[in-house]
Amino acid sequence: MEEFEIVEHVPDKSGKGFSVIAIDFNGPKFVKINAVEEPKAYTTIKIDGDKALYGEKQIGRVTDRKDSSEVRISTKYDIKYTGGYSLDGKTVYLDEHFPKKLMVEGKEISAEESIGFHHELPEKWMSDIGYEYPHAHEIATGIEKKYVESQGVTWKGYCTEVDKNLRLVYRNKLEKSPPSLDLAPYLYCRDREALKEIRESK
Repeated sequence: MEEFEIVEHVPDKSGKGFSVIAIDFNGPKFVKINAVEEPKAYTTIKIDGDKALYGEKQIGRVTDRKDSSEVRISTKYDIKYTGGYSLDGKTVYLDEHFPKKLMVEGKEISAEESIGFHHELPEKWMSDIGYEYPHAHEIATGIEKKYVESQGVTWKGYCTEVDKNLRLVYRNKLEKSPPSLDLAPYLYCRDREALKEIRESK
């Protein structure tokens, strides 16, 4: 039996049920559930095979599942927004100049875990099931925050350290972009300068 935290639930297209998104932060792992009852956000749901149990009652079934164990992190490229992902979702990219480890309030935080697996990857998962970039980004930021705080540091302290390094990365001109980079975030933001740099650096 697996346990996931519900991060999103909305009425489904039929209007008779609910589409539920839940995350296991330890993976992270992702499940999408078709539910006949509306659960509360940020409560837990148990998964037994494809059965979704809320409390002791089955309220739906898993229709999609993704696991970070199937994904690799690459730090070989320049990434304009520091993090990104491949079109097929099998690779998460972190800019090669961004530190792999961040010192936050005396503790070492893995950027590959916090930004890579707990932000960029959930953002890609959400985008792939039809969420627009701003909404996917918002949910992913919440997942990143929960992960960071689970490591015993404050979100404010973490953001201060991340922002310091982001400014250094943003000043760099792209020299080598991954050929399979998903451009959806740049297209949504209409960042023509970034898109031009990406095209010229492939």
